[in-house]
Amino acid sequence: MFRSILLFVLIGMVSFSCSQKEEGVLEENLTKEFAEEIGHTQTTIGSATIPILEKQMIEQGLVNVEEVVSGIRVELKYSTEDNFFGRDVYGDLIHAYLQPRVADSLKVVQEMLQAENPDLTLLIYDGARPRSVQQILWDNLDKPDSLKPLYVADPKVGSLHNFGVAVDLTIFNTKTSEPLDMGTGYDFFGYQAYPDREEQMLEEGKLTEEQIANRELLRKVMTANGFTGIGSEWWHFNAFSRAKAGELFKIIE
Repeated sequence: MFRSILLFVLIGMVSFSCSQKEEGVLEENLTKEFAEEIGHTQTTIGSATIPILEKQMIEQGLVNVEEVVSGIRVELKYSTEDNFFGRDVYGDLIHAYLQPRVADSLKVVQEMLQAENPDLTLLIYDGARPRSVQQILWDNLDKPDSLKPLYVADPKVGSLHNFGVAVDLTIFNTKTSEPLDMGTGYDFFGYQAYPDREEQMLEEGKLTEEQIANRELLRKVMTANGFTGIGSEWWHFNAFSRAKAGELFKIIE
């Protein structure tokens, strides 16, 4: 009788252990599936483990901006939930990447800015962006399809971010440890963020002269070094036209 009870207990313990193991495998697989969707999956190059998205960019010849531009700051908004749809889509990617010649131009911008005021530095919110992420942004933008291209390029065509030749950025004051006040935050979809509407917004009391002056400083150092802005986002600058980017570079998928 005792041996029968002992055998029953042992069988129960083994079954419980197997069940736990199966649940652990299931949980691991679900975690991996979600991680792959948002870029958390990592790979190993040499002795370094890096995110898959970062590996893609390195393989296409893009460079880590922080290794080119001294003192620049990076806060990738799509590696956080502090963005227009509240979701982290970059995962473990924390470095901004750009085409080498774009990073070189940004280095000159930084030097020009700091020559004017050593307490100021560029702060990047987004650089090169894979088209797979572009699709997520497009799908989650709560705007009619006719208006979406004002804020997010159609993934079918490809954004200049997808070529690694566009950058979203602002100016950071190292003395106050805060970005300069530009009147809106990043990814603000409204007239207050439009460079084309600044005079109107000033007249309506929705922007101040100081906020516009801060934007003008950003535009000055960027455009003086070959970058062009767009009419609907004060933070967005392109280093090449869409046609030229298509000739010179491949889209990051």
